[in-house]
Amino acid sequence: MLKSLAELKDLIDSDTRVRVAVAFPYEDHVMHALCRAVDEIGIEVLLYGIADDVHPFSSLIASRAGHFTEIDCCDEISACESAVRAVREGQADVLMKGSVPTATIMKAALNKQWGLVQDSLLSHAALIQSPYYHKLVVVTDGAINIAPSLNQKAMILENSVLFLHALGVNQPRVAVLAALEKVNEKMAATVEAAELKKMNINGAFPLCSVDGPLALDNAVSLAAAEGKGIVSEVAGDADVLLAPTLECGNILYKSLNFMGGARSAAIVLGAARPIILSSRADSEESRYYSILLAAAVAGRS
Repeated sequence: MLKSLAELKDLIDSDTRVRVAVAFPYEDHVMHALCRAVDEIGIEVLLYGIADDVHPFSSLIASRAGHFTEIDCCDEISACESAVRAVREGQADVLMKGSVPTATIMKAALNKQWGLVQDSLLSHAALIQSPYYHKLVVVTDGAINIAPSLNQKAMILENSVLFLHALGVNQPRVAVLAALEKVNEKMAATVEAAELKKMNINGAFPLCSVDGPLALDNAVSLAAAEGKGIVSEVAGDADVLLAPTLECGNILYKSLNFMGGARSAAIVLGAARPIILSSRADSEESRYYSILLAAAVAGRS
């Protein structure tokens, strides 16, 4: 059971040097996070950007000779396409967004000819270290799927379970969130949560335990669950918090980070290789932990 993001370093093979392709990297938080990852886990970095932008970071790169390779690109689109192609062709293990719009890098990643996505559904997974919870927990999906259907929720669930398996969590507990614990036909989230639980019971998701609908308090607090008479191996001990919509997942993720004292790392799941899709508001620390997370997953996938 992982209790802190720092433990991700223990999952990274010290004999394997993970290679990260970064599109438009020359921004303070991005470069300092990359340098920290170079220093602590020895990653190699391919920097796809405009050569003139590198100068403020020249000394950082020069002091880490052999770990950085600079590839000059004419603009954002070229940088994103080149970084994606590098990952697709095996020159890099992880794709990382720098200071480019999400739409630009995702358009390249989704290219049908040379992108990183085939028939799978992409989903965003944030790994959260909260001072008020006894282990790391995944919040999904707060960034990609706006209003997922039942089938899409099943795919998001499967993405998160395989993700946790790669991190050594063998039988993840998945809480399908809603506003209450009982099925209410007027609240689609409760109906679909109950259906996902039923699918789990019938063997659709054999590698995890699923319960829902569960309100957030019952998913993460055993006392809250017991107070409502909920008997479940998931309640109070969830490894995954599956949000009903993007708005719910995004608000939960950001409230934990900006008001709840949490630390986080996040990657996109469902692609051929891990994608780090950090927001421009993300801290250097969050980007660093996201690199650790992607490196851990890349080395075990």
